[in-house]
Amino acid sequence: MTEGTHPNLEGALEILKALGLPRAQLNERSALCLLAILNLTPDKSWPQSENPLVGITPMMEFSRIHYGKEYAPNTRETFRRQTMHQFIDAGISLYNPDKPTRPVNSPKAVYQIEPEALKLIRKYGTDQWEPALEAYLATRQTLIERYAREREQNRLPVQIAPGKQIHISQGEHSELIKAIIEDFAARYVPGGILIYAGDTGEKLGYFDEDLLSSLGVTVDSHGKMPDVVIYYPDKDWLLLIESVTSHGPVDGKRHDELARLFKDSSAGIVYVTAFPNRAVMARYLSVIAWETEVWVADAPSHLIHFNGVRFLGPY
Repeated sequence: MTEGTHPNLEGALEILKALGLPRAQLNERSALCLLAILNLTPDKSWPQSENPLVGITPMMEFSRIHYGKEYAPNTRETFRRQTMHQFIDAGISLYNPDKPTRPVNSPKAVYQIEPEALKLIRKYGTDQWEPALEAYLATRQTLIERYAREREQNRLPVQIAPGKQIHISQGEHSELIKAIIEDFAARYVPGGILIYAGDTGEKLGYFDEDLLSSLGVTVDSHGKMPDVVIYYPDKDWLLLIESVTSHGPVDGKRHDELARLFKDSSAGIVYVTAFPNRAVMARYLSVIAWETEVWVADAPSHLIHFNGVRFLGPY
């Protein structure tokens, strides 16, 4: 902290240090985030800490309006990934306590101070702080484990093989990924093996890196991967499937990107775009690449082939 820093900022930093936050989170940004989720403006003292629901953009506004600290709009992800994510892991903050099933990439995502942490912080600066801190730290691990279990329960189960499930974040995009794996694959890729399923959450949904590598493909960035990759052993095909709810069909540009990424594959490549319904598909018809397939989740028994003469003929 710089000379002339408001005492609340200094106190927030001291609290985070006492709670054992990693060195990377002991900075002004994290101190401001803590003050924001406590609504502790410069005219308030620690016993006046509150527990509002606060999103990332309002946190940044709070920092600017009340403490004169301005951050560029493109630092939102830094706030989320480098501070609030660690607050959640440390049990300091709750994520979407008003609606735990809210999609992780929702613009309505909010954070709230954890109730036991709030009780503790209200004692900061008083003679009750040290004994309260000691008691809190003695039980914190149990709290962290409980909230981790609750977050896991709110994830979406996806059946990837008989008796085997993975869990991915809630949301429309994830619902379509679930449909691709459980419905599309069952119909059109019987006996297929899931290699990759992306997730909109903090962690990868599922990735069998060894199987992909055995087919000649090594990727250095998961961000380049399609939403779902399935291997079809019977035909030695690799299906690259994009799940499209608001953006991202296999258009010409994406087709070329995927072709480059999977150019060393020993298996034949099949490109598929999946849509939740035909209304969404209609928005993208003009850009869907040729030599690709389209599947619509609400009409699961049909495929649309953008494949020229290969399928011309009577039924």
